[in-house]
Amino acid sequence: MTTPQEKEKKQVLLRLSPTLWKEIASWAEDDFRSINGQIEYLLHECVKQRKKTKT
Repeated sequence: MTTPQEKEKKQVLLRLSPTLWKEIASWAEDDFRSINGQIEYLLHECVKQRKKTKT
């Protein structure tokens, strides 16, 4: 369940190489997500994985 704070989105400027952008765009298309949604998903998964390895 999301909290009210999690619904507030922060904006960040992210610079990516054209190659990385193309890879993420292709992956996002495969997963039926926007590029922004794919980046957010990947970051969320990395944070979850990091929390698992710290315990």
